[in-house]
Amino acid sequence: MPVDEVETLIIGGGQAGLTMSHSLTQRGRPHLVLEQGRIAERWRSQRWDSLRFQLPNWSVRLPNFPFRHADPDGFATTSEIVDYLTAYAAFAAAPVRCGIAVTSLRGRDGASGFIAETSDGAIGAANVVIATGPYQRPVIPSLLRDDIGVHQLHASRYMNPDQLPAGAVLVVGCGPSGAQITEELHRAGRRVYLSVGRHARVPRRYRGRDVIWWLSALGLDQTPVEQRGPLRLMPVISGANGGHTIDFRRFAVDGVTLLGRVKAERNGVIDIAPDLTESLANGDVIYATFLAMVDSHVQRHSLEAPDDPAAHVPFPNSPCITDPIRRLDISAEGIGTVIWATGYNLNFGWIDVPVLGTDGEPIHRSGITEVPGLYFLGLQWLSRLKSSFLSGVGDDAAVLADHIAARS
Repeated sequence: MPVDEVETLIIGGGQAGLTMSHSLTQRGRPHLVLEQGRIAERWRSQRWDSLRFQLPNWSVRLPNFPFRHADPDGFATTSEIVDYLTAYAAFAAAPVRCGIAVTSLRGRDGASGFIAETSDGAIGAANVVIATGPYQRPVIPSLLRDDIGVHQLHASRYMNPDQLPAGAVLVVGCGPSGAQITEELHRAGRRVYLSVGRHARVPRRYRGRDVIWWLSALGLDQTPVEQRGPLRLMPVISGANGGHTIDFRRFAVDGVTLLGRVKAERNGVIDIAPDLTESLANGDVIYATFLAMVDSHVQRHSLEAPDDPAAHVPFPNSPCITDPIRRLDISAEGIGTVIWATGYNLNFGWIDVPVLGTDGEPIHRSGITEVPGLYFLGLQWLSRLKSSFLSGVGDDAAVLADHIAARS
């Protein structure tokens, strides 16, 4: 028998779970939040030391709680985001129990509602909101053997250049984490190889405004999930060093060696796919399309936005692009570390309720599943592009809170 009963159980104490708590409190609905670590645990333990938030300070907000900052166009440190979320939990008076892991979730036998088995006993709930976020299980492809004599780690375990053994570094993955880590290592004097795949390249700023401002002005942040298309690529943007545009051709000009996708390894030699030029070209198309959309919007609405000709000038192709490497000898190149900036998979194997597809991803519409009372919050593209941003979780939480209140 459950030792506790609650109307709504929220699993996860990050921005999604805290925002869900605030939304339910506003509607007078009782609930409980469980967090297996500390509030904002992943911000505390899975971010590198110098990380800057990817969104400018002016855009950081949760419902009814402004983010205090000295520079609206600056980018917050990890500790500032942790402090903000901790303060938000206090503001919302969120009923959070930390240090409690949910090990399984099932439906009640012969009745509506759910039973959550936890490290502190069982809890019964009429509704459950799973707000554990999209960054659950770090992905490390099984492409390199463990005994090839290099230190391998996922980007979530990278802290700073000093933690790595001597030698060159191979970074696999060109998303925001891979790009920022590559820049930091290069600035620290490391020789860096970066494996580049498909990516969405956009300017950090264009015509006097940050890319996040333009996404809102163009309405792109409201793009519904149904129009997302087959790719789930998020923009490759960085808040490091004041925020600047990520351009992999500039990386190469500065001395980073670009590679295509890592395919396989044999006898300490890595096979590289012949797709570097194609990946860079695809990124260029996205970049150019975005600039054209902004230019058209400025002209159509007669906005005061200064021309930005420098944004249209491409960097030249370096030798590693015109004559790409196809085989990389780990020992000969002195590579001591491989950092896998290869993202995350969801980890919902503990859910014993029929809401997961064959790929393990939840089946829902804007976070609402077909199982009455079961919801998801905080996933990328939950309802629209903005769902992937910290400032977008409030809108999604409000929809779920209204749905829960209507069931009560």
